[in-house]
Amino acid sequence: MAREDREHCKPDAKLTADISLVGTVDEAMACKLRDALADAESGDGPLTIDMTTLGGDPEMARRMIVEVDAARERLKGRRLVFVGKTVVYSAGCTFMAAFPPEDRYLTADATLLIHCRQLKQTMELDGPIRSHLPKLEAMIHQLETGIDLEKENFERLIEGTEVPMDELLEKALYNWYVSAEEAVERKLVAGIV
Repeated sequence: MAREDREHCKPDAKLTADISLVGTVDEAMACKLRDALADAESGDGPLTIDMTTLGGDPEMARRMIVEVDAARERLKGRRLVFVGKTVVYSAGCTFMAAFPPEDRYLTADATLLIHCRQLKQTMELDGPIRSHLPKLEAMIHQLETGIDLEKENFERLIEGTEVPMDELLEKALYNWYVSAEEAVERKLVAGIV
């Protein structure tokens, strides 16, 4: 990347985070974020949240989005900014969707991993056929709900970007690894810090 391109990508967000989230997206990370956002005060400068994660629980990532949305309302006038560092995989990308593309940044070494929700489950059907229908219907309902939640989050992730939903759905089936430069080109993020 040429020097003038790097200068163009510099955000008004700072690389040093006010809140740093490192590790698995889980209950502990959600609680850390909730508590840190509760302590945040209104101000002029951006509130920067950085993240490095190999992924985790998508439901905890959805809860973290609720916390960011609530903080945005409470801290009216203060910009909340996301900075992805090194790796932002899976549930980390779910969380990144809490921020509009103009408030998302990555470090130059960062890689995003966007994929579909995962399920690993074995069902054993043994016995009268009729007794299996409720189990199968429950599984279908679980799958349909998961697909709806996935689509809802994907819509938020790509809103205002140059990534159409049909492309995202296709690439996400097979693990879409996105470099920082590609993320900028596709407008998934505003720039590289």
